[in-house]
Amino acid sequence: MQKRIDEAAAFLQMKIPRPLPAAAVVLGSGLGELADEAECATVLPMTQAPHWPVPTVPGHPGRIVAGTFDGIPLLLLQGRVHFYEGFSIQDVVFSIRVLGRLGIRRMILTNAAGGIRATFRPGDLMLIADHINLMGTNPLIGPHEPGLGTRFPDMTTVYDAEYISIAKKTARGLNLVLRKGVLAAMSGPSYETAAEIRMLRKLGADAVSMSTVPEAIAAAQMGMRVMGISFISNYATGVRPRRLSHAEVEETARRYRGRFKALVKSAAVRIAAQP
Repeated sequence: MQKRIDEAAAFLQMKIPRPLPAAAVVLGSGLGELADEAECATVLPMTQAPHWPVPTVPGHPGRIVAGTFDGIPLLLLQGRVHFYEGFSIQDVVFSIRVLGRLGIRRMILTNAAGGIRATFRPGDLMLIADHINLMGTNPLIGPHEPGLGTRFPDMTTVYDAEYISIAKKTARGLNLVLRKGVLAAMSGPSYETAAEIRMLRKLGADAVSMSTVPEAIAAAQMGMRVMGISFISNYATGVRPRRLSHAEVEETARRYRGRFKALVKSAAVRIAAQP
């Protein structure tokens, strides 16, 4: 695995202009449009990067974009792979480990999520304060690679307190309402049953997604500072009497992505610009 990571990182080092970005953003389902606004952009299809797993889900274009926003270099991943696509959990976090190998230590993870909390509405933005991993696996399972970090990383503060403060201040400056909550991760690809959502609510989850948590775990192992933002794309099963579909997720993202782009762009620039 370390050899694969090193080869992919060496490829990006050759392709990405200097200076290398200090921060990276992973863009979730239907949210990849932000990368199209990058200035002086270098766009690399994920198919070109050695060993890089390529997304197969609509709403995940599968591009690596290096560019500037307000003069600050950022690296953005337009799309990710999911465990439910049939990839190994190691492949799911491969991109995070490559970015860590490049020296990136500031990570912004985003996703589309189902709102569990009764007060959440589609189009809301939720700052991830913590997570519950219910995917049935963990990206750190398997032979230990010392170069990726400690075998038993602490998970007390996966989501950086300073970054949470930056996101809150950024939202206030943009006059945006920013929720805060706990994200539960399920493997998917079926949406959760109403009984499962009741269980998640009792466990303390405010939203549920099929991604992000494995990436956050891998990032924490590598010593990265993480900010997580969930775009509430739909009501979770049973919260409202309606059926769920991926088309609804993409449509909600299309309708409300302006507020998402404004928040993520401004917060990412502030984080990347820090000494």
